[in-house]
Amino acid sequence: MYKVAVLGASGAVGREMIETLEQRAFPIEELRLLASPRSAGSRIPAFGKLNEVQAVEKSSFDGVDVALFSAGGSVSAEWGPIAASAGAVVIDNTSHFRMDPDVPLVVPEVNGHLLEARPSKGIIANPNCSTIQMVQVLAPLHERFTLKRVVVATYQSVSGKGAKAIEETEEQSLAVLEGVPFEPREFPHQIAFNVLPHIDSFLENGYTKEEMKMVNETRRIIGSEEIALTATCVRVPVFRAHSEAVNCEFAEEAPADEVRRILSAAENVVVVDNPSRDEYPLPVYAEGRDQTYVGRIRQDISVAGNRAVDLWIVSDNLRKGAALNAVQIAEKLHRNGVLGTR
Repeated sequence: MYKVAVLGASGAVGREMIETLEQRAFPIEELRLLASPRSAGSRIPAFGKLNEVQAVEKSSFDGVDVALFSAGGSVSAEWGPIAASAGAVVIDNTSHFRMDPDVPLVVPEVNGHLLEARPSKGIIANPNCSTIQMVQVLAPLHERFTLKRVVVATYQSVSGKGAKAIEETEEQSLAVLEGVPFEPREFPHQIAFNVLPHIDSFLENGYTKEEMKMVNETRRIIGSEEIALTATCVRVPVFRAHSEAVNCEFAEEAPADEVRRILSAAENVVVVDNPSRDEYPLPVYAEGRDQTYVGRIRQDISVAGNRAVDLWIVSDNLRKGAALNAVQIAEKLHRNGVLGTR
């Protein structure tokens, strides 16, 4: 049994982490819910009782075995090393540590072998939500056919921006339907009944930070800097679950039927691919589920030699894209006997 802390407990991902820990019966002796002083004081039901959210302080991590972080990069930068120095293994859901070569960046189904020992810094990074669902599908295909190039366009739900973004989307939708004027707050433009080709800030190369996260994190997790990858990340007025249109080109022939067979056997991946019956992955179907869904598997007719395929990938960004992946990391550390060793 472990002492577990959740930092950012009152946020959308934090609450999902708590719910996932309970649903999967993670062996918890004590649960500490932490947040900024502004968010402290609220109560969250979990494990049969109401748990009060406490303001984070240095002593919050005394005796903690594992700490799940989802409170923003600056918070992780400040409190991650403090929690790790207190003896906790930190599983961080922000982007702050993801490209640190001394911090494992882990999707358990892909590179779970990195969890066989305690990380040197005591910190493990959870990848970007869109990256997680894509690498789950790409990794087994890369192992068989060797990826050369990936082109992805994402259709990302508003929950990826947090609880306030969900509220704004609801409010805007009602305002548009009722003809009432409104001023966007969480988004640069209207999100209701609209799409925004803009997630995170723009960089000098014309890409956004979100797009470059997908590029850099995918290469690191799969373990190949040779993969050419480009991304366009788009926010859509869907509450939960991200969708991705992915084009993959390989070094050798990759028949669509063989791709379908490989993905049908991939861990935590479900193939939904029967166009004749209008069956393909949908955000409304993926919402609240732990699996990553893939369909619309077809040969790319623009590339000779059957060396490319098109895929449609959908997964709940708050579940596998964040909370579940973090809890799966904790579970694997538990099975490997890493937790509780200081």
